[in-house]
Amino acid sequence: MKLVNRWTRNTVATVLLGCTAALAHAAPKTRIADAWYAHNAVLLMLGAADNIVATVARARAFPWMYRVAPGLARAQRVDGATMNAEALLQLNADIVFTTASDPAIVALRRTGLDVVPVSFTDFDSMLACIDLTAKTLDTPLASQRAQAYRRYLDRTVSDAAREFANVPLDQRPRVLHVASVDPLKVDGADTIVDQWIRAAGGRNAADGLTGNLKTVSIEQVLAWHPDAIVLAANAGSLDASPHRALWESLDAVRAKRVYRNPAGVFPWERYGPEVALEVRWAAQVLHPERAQHDDLVAATRDFYATFFGYPLSDADAQRILAGLPPDGSR
Repeated sequence: MKLVNRWTRNTVATVLLGCTAALAHAAPKTRIADAWYAHNAVLLMLGAADNIVATVARARAFPWMYRVAPGLARAQRVDGATMNAEALLQLNADIVFTTASDPAIVALRRTGLDVVPVSFTDFDSMLACIDLTAKTLDTPLASQRAQAYRRYLDRTVSDAAREFANVPLDQRPRVLHVASVDPLKVDGADTIVDQWIRAAGGRNAADGLTGNLKTVSIEQVLAWHPDAIVLAANAGSLDASPHRALWESLDAVRAKRVYRNPAGVFPWERYGPEVALEVRWAAQVLHPERAQHDDLVAATRDFYATFFGYPLSDADAQRILAGLPPDGSR
């Protein structure tokens, strides 16, 4: 049974979770403003990077994004997550993607700008958002990549489900995802992080916690006593934590089951298309005895070639898997 639903158009229209807009058939959008960091990765995947004229994503924060799509350097950088209507009009933006919670949506629309709110919180709503974006862009490449990505994610999750179907729940490792070491922030249930942990044959160790980037105490982490710890690429180091000695008391640390998350165009564990690769990576690090057949370097190179049209080298892929920026970047 497929774990990622193959949604009909009518179903998608009712559950877009903020990715809703009245879309008339029109000419392809060639001047795009994007006010959501994660959605910039969606636009790259759908072949629209060179059409972005304003973005909140900066090269320092997302060096692989700018390496893969150097045309982004021509876009106007916007501070914060809210864009100025007058500036967008001067840029002749013909579509503006915003977060669904952006308080400026009404004001932007009053000026006549075409605003499409976007958001997603799990695999299914991400696929719906990708579909909406492809329909908005209205290009053959966007449509083709959106469909191909749906098949790729569906196959990835289905393959993982079969791989771990016979592993009892109580034998699956309890995984703590640490978004920041200091201050200490972790990810709980009802998040895409929780979803890929479960898809990769694990359990979220953050029992009773719901939501992203939740501040917790080191005492709470000790009480959870995770079997494995995954650090976001920019989370910082446990060695530099003011609670280093307490971290070292955990079995996961003593057993060297602390892993640095990959980060490419967007952090793999967050809200971007590379979460499909995250499932494959997490399955291998959490269950190395089962997943050694998966060549992650080759998988990363293939994904970038297929979905970003970018020829990663082996060295590039290895740096992404290690959570490192491109060689030579600042």
